[in-house]
Amino acid sequence: MTRETLLPAMAAHVLEHGIAGVSLRPLAKAAGTSDRMLIYHFGNRQGAIDALLDYLAKLYETGLEAALPAKRARNRRETVRQILEVTAADELKPFMRLWWDVVAAAASGDETFRKSAASTMGLLLDWLEAHMPEDDPDPRGGARLLLTFIEGSQMLDAVGRADIAEAGLAALEG
Repeated sequence: MTRETLLPAMAAHVLEHGIAGVSLRPLAKAAGTSDRMLIYHFGNRQGAIDALLDYLAKLYETGLEAALPAKRARNRRETVRQILEVTAADELKPFMRLWWDVVAAAASGDETFRKSAASTMGLLLDWLEAHMPEDDPDPRGGARLLLTFIEGSQMLDAVGRADIAEAGLAALEG
């Protein structure tokens, strides 16, 4: 077994069961190995969580790439609209549930998840910057603005207030 063969099974497990309070034993069981082997391959729980969330972020990115139109959006508002529509699709919902587990653990002070979530945000920010409209005057700053808006919109949707996010999106253009 290698890290690369362990990660898909571990990812499937957390996408189905969540990651809050996860320990090495259930991850090892899902991967058909022992917690000692996970320590051998990843060093410790932090290493396993970091590698797992990095792997999941790349799967998420692949899902976004496959679902988004090949042509870039014309403006920032259209970029946000496309991403929000894609991330609301059934095939990406497990990633969104998992993301909120990670955010909740980070917010409660779990340093393992805080570090991994920060790294994941960096990956998403880089991805978004590369997908900004071609004529965007400030892709770096725009990506930061849109990531803030997208994350806030997804949180509002998760708590049943998509109406606020929709109003914000309408105001973004105006």
